[in-house]
Amino acid sequence: MQAVILAAGEGSRLRPLTRSKPKSMLPVANRPIIEYVIDALLENGIRDIIVVVGYRKEDVIRHLNRLDAPIQVVVQERQLGTADALRAAESEITGDFLVLPGDNYVNAESIARIRKERNAMLVAEHPSPSNFGVVVIRNGLVREIIEKPEDAPTFTVSTGIYSFSPDVFSCLRTNEIPDALAAMIAAGHRIRAIPADDWQDAIYPWDLLKLNNRMLREISPEVGGTVDASVIRRGTVRIGTGTTVGPNTVIYGPVAIGDNCNIGSNCVIMPNASIGDRVEIEPFTYVADSLIMSDARIGSHSRIVSAVFGQGCILADHTTTYPSASFIEVGERVQKEEFGAVLGDGVRAAPFTTFKNCIAGNNVTIERGKTVVGLIEDGTRVM
Repeated sequence: MQAVILAAGEGSRLRPLTRSKPKSMLPVANRPIIEYVIDALLENGIRDIIVVVGYRKEDVIRHLNRLDAPIQVVVQERQLGTADALRAAESEITGDFLVLPGDNYVNAESIARIRKERNAMLVAEHPSPSNFGVVVIRNGLVREIIEKPEDAPTFTVSTGIYSFSPDVFSCLRTNEIPDALAAMIAAGHRIRAIPADDWQDAIYPWDLLKLNNRMLREISPEVGGTVDASVIRRGTVRIGTGTTVGPNTVIYGPVAIGDNCNIGSNCVIMPNASIGDRVEIEPFTYVADSLIMSDARIGSHSRIVSAVFGQGCILADHTTTYPSASFIEVGERVQKEEFGAVLGDGVRAAPFTTFKNCIAGNNVTIERGKTVVGLIEDGTRVM
């Protein structure tokens, strides 16, 4: 069986983190999201894998070339939609096939369930169905898909994972796959609704924290660096090659620390923290429930909780992220969300900066002693 992974989109609702990389390449538990999709396919013996790339395609292709997996790449020249991305792979399809988004997590058991069906959709229950295509099901068959409704009639949503016969290509009349499904249903095709075993998507940047927590449960313990004899480790802790952990630091897993990091003395790393490669955390710093991408530096005596830091952030001593709940405008909706901070790539913060329920764009600079709240646009200097 073949599988087509759609990894051509940006993931605009995850900005500022996707300004420099596509959503499928965002790291959770120190691995790009697309790797989890490929792993689930390989566990099911599916080795004929086509990946459709587009936005920042060079980043995706470069990473796929490093993987020990038989992957064919096709390019969607313009990011017009999911059906248009699927058309880009049409010439490579030889029989029944799966379609999967490259930026969602799905487990192998879910794929095992849907691969047995011809013309089917993997569905899941979600507490915020209005962010997805809501699926109306009768007698196990899909009757209707309502895209991002204001008032959802059900909590059942489409995961964007499908099993198709090649007949679907004759129904790709617009640029979106849900329209093709509606055409197939209208033409009398039976589209089965298959419940997912385990599936998760990150719609907004703060959702990456939940996805990161989920994937940290899968890591295996490993110490590839140098850990001082006084360090206390509890739970599952993964430490990469070339990383050093200083005296009297305490790490409570699940925690993943990448390669060539420097974790200072007297730090506390609490559960559900993932720390990328070449990250420096200075002494007396506390990190919990956070996703810190590569090449970041966090100064001493800092407290980082419920935060997502993009690549190359440099935060001086006594930096604090303070989780709180506030109303955030997302598209045309306003919703209440609770997290500490989401920082884009290259954010610079002077000593004694506090981020409180804040989204700071790429290359934001913050001067000493500021409390930053709300949305800060790319390139802003906070004085």
